[in-house]
Amino acid sequence: MKRFLPVLLIVASLCFSPWPGLAAEKPNLIWIMADDLGYGDLGCYGQKVIRTPSLDRMAREGLRFTQFYAGATVCAPSRSVLMTGQHHGHTRVRGNAGARNPIAQALRPDDVTVARALQGAGYRTALVGKWGLGDAGAAESGLPRKQGFNEFFGYLNQSHAHNHFPSFLWRNEERVTLPNVVTPVGNTGAGYATEAKVFADDLFANEAIKFVGQNRDRPFFLYWSMVIPHANNERQRALKDGAQVPDYGPYAAQDWPNPDKGQAAMITRLDGYVGRMLDELKKLGLEQNTLLIFTSDNGPHDESNHNLARFQPAGPLSGIKRSLTDGGIRVPFIARWPGHIASNRESAHVGYFGDWFATACELAGAQLPAGLDSISFVPELLSSQIKQPTHELLYWEFHEGGFNQAALYQGRWKGIRERSLSAPVVLYDLQNDIGDRTNVATQHPDITARIDAYLKTARSDSVDWPANSRK
Repeated sequence: MKRFLPVLLIVASLCFSPWPGLAAEKPNLIWIMADDLGYGDLGCYGQKVIRTPSLDRMAREGLRFTQFYAGATVCAPSRSVLMTGQHHGHTRVRGNAGARNPIAQALRPDDVTVARALQGAGYRTALVGKWGLGDAGAAESGLPRKQGFNEFFGYLNQSHAHNHFPSFLWRNEERVTLPNVVTPVGNTGAGYATEAKVFADDLFANEAIKFVGQNRDRPFFLYWSMVIPHANNERQRALKDGAQVPDYGPYAAQDWPNPDKGQAAMITRLDGYVGRMLDELKKLGLEQNTLLIFTSDNGPHDESNHNLARFQPAGPLSGIKRSLTDGGIRVPFIARWPGHIASNRESAHVGYFGDWFATACELAGAQLPAGLDSISFVPELLSSQIKQPTHELLYWEFHEGGFNQAALYQGRWKGIRERSLSAPVVLYDLQNDIGDRTNVATQHPDITARIDAYLKTARSDSVDWPANSRK
């Protein structure tokens, strides 16, 4: 009988698996992430209007998590949590700084990413799509190839990524000119395409599939970071329609405003990209040696001038992007690995983006750095008899319009403190109130006090992101 090795003891030279039935060959790892896709935006999570047949198929053929959380309620810190395996109060990038302070939104040379750990275990690593953790100029310490990726194609800057039809993209550190003509709006350096010819996410889908084919004979990690269905905020300001997409697909004939058609079309389009990847893995014979994850970086947006009531993107949850209620941070999370993950399963395991680091390292036989807030969810993926460890507490913060904090205790109790460190904790019982709607702090003073004490000590100091920041 094989002896289980805790993830902290796994070293990079490990060449066999501690898991019964798991192949000795290191599995390929693909993390596909949508941008601003809500918990309720997929059919397998209750969506009634938008069509997502490929992701619904992926859920049927794999494992659908019902309480998995993003790293943050906005994109840059959520991605930082994912890359560093540290929660929002410990990770390097804790908010969207943008052009105001680009170095505050960049990883530094001493940061260790999951991509770098996998590189050290012999993986070929690629980032395709949106980065947001480093840029040309002052923030070059965070460029993808300085943070563990062998290859990069996409957007470095999150404002640049607002435009789905950009005039250029980056391949590694070189600008690649595209035929789109862009009209700048405001002082962000972003804009919208007045001559829209090449849709960036179409290019990313092609690039992701090409990478898999080119690396079929060695272990690889692909971080495919889509931009859809994020809004083009500049186009929204100029034209009141932030959902620019090549076509409206199956929604073209609907009697809806164009922003609604565009929002639905983007989600169905991203679903088609996932379908292409599923088909490619099967064609290449890689299905049984590839763990495929699909998720979103945070909750749904309301920035395209589309009708939230039509789509109910947060499902039964309350709040959207920029909220610390579950609508802003609980995300769809689907895992598929034929032959290893049983089909048509549902999991109530409570995890978050930071757990990917330990999970990937365990599967890859990579060295897990010290000081992470990361628990491997391999036992849950594989339906193991080994007990799945859990977090007693999870942590988030938010820096726009004041300093906000949230913690989840025992997977049930959500505490939120808004605007200042001295504000009282509002408590929600997610087990009986999935929508975070009723404050039960006075009914449960001991639990409120436990969360209050945790919020006061959960974060480390950050010069870039102080607790009194008003970014």
